[in-house]
Amino acid sequence: MFEAVGLSAAEERMYRLLVGVVEADSVAMAAMLEVTASEAQNVLDSLHAKGLVSRRVNGESVRFTVTAPDIGLGPLLLSGQEALERARGAVAHLADEYRSSVRRRDATQLVEVVTGAPAIRQQLRNLQLGTREESLWFCRSGHVAMPSEDNNEEFEMLARGVRYQVIYEQALLEEPGMITNVAAGIRQGEQARATPHLPVRMVIADRQLALCPLVRGGDGPGEPTAALVRDSNLLAALIALFESYWTNSSPLKVTEAAGALPAIEHAAPERTSEAVRHDDLYLLSLLVAGVSDKAIATQLGISQRTVQRRISDMMQRVGAETRMQLAWQAARHGWV
Repeated sequence: MFEAVGLSAAEERMYRLLVGVVEADSVAMAAMLEVTASEAQNVLDSLHAKGLVSRRVNGESVRFTVTAPDIGLGPLLLSGQEALERARGAVAHLADEYRSSVRRRDATQLVEVVTGAPAIRQQLRNLQLGTREESLWFCRSGHVAMPSEDNNEEFEMLARGVRYQVIYEQALLEEPGMITNVAAGIRQGEQARATPHLPVRMVIADRQLALCPLVRGGDGPGEPTAALVRDSNLLAALIALFESYWTNSSPLKVTEAAGALPAIEHAAPERTSEAVRHDDLYLLSLLVAGVSDKAIATQLGISQRTVQRRISDMMQRVGAETRMQLAWQAARHGWV
């Protein structure tokens, strides 16, 4: 049982016996173990070197007292765990070196084709659960293998401290229930932005692996396929594509007054620092993201007329005559 901490079978037997008697000499231990006194002495000396017994000399008599298991075995267990972690690190390094060598010799290792919705869904699950730091997403309308509301792994990984940066296509935000779903993610720490159109669906894990469909959803009668892209120039291009869209997308924010994240700090001049109420910031972020009045009203559970009235009120408070001027003021003062 204790091989993991460096004890031989004989040492373990000796130690277990000493735990029962607490103190004994080599002759007594030899008799209990049915070995020679010399063999017992060698095992006791080894246990002493490992700090599992202490030696007490009284004249010509030498007796050994067992060290409490939690004190004696604790450091050995810690040392074993450290050695195991070092071994794991070495294995991971060797695995990376092996994969790199294989990719250099065989270009087909750079891209793996995944076929079928269940297989793609499993890859999405594996990618997220294996992510350590960062997950980057393009979310288009019309899912291939997993609706956004079914992505339960995101909440688990956000709780572990993984950073999620997600760009939503405008048409997806206008689907029933999506704004509520997006708001739930933002509450848990997701960084969300919106853009009118996205070129592909995509997820990138730790900038080391990417998964994206090869064929647009609904194109053709066959099963959906996706590409699992490993570290390569192709992956670097996908990361650059994400960063370009992220820079040009509109942030989506939720405020405390709307039941979500704390209100956004404003750095606006005196005239406009309170021009937009906290409960209007979420509506404003959706408006700037290009979501229609009708879709905003449906998702927020208010009338389209109420949406238009609140937008008109915001325009008056900041002195804007058009929605474009309102959007400019929002960008200028960091409200979205």
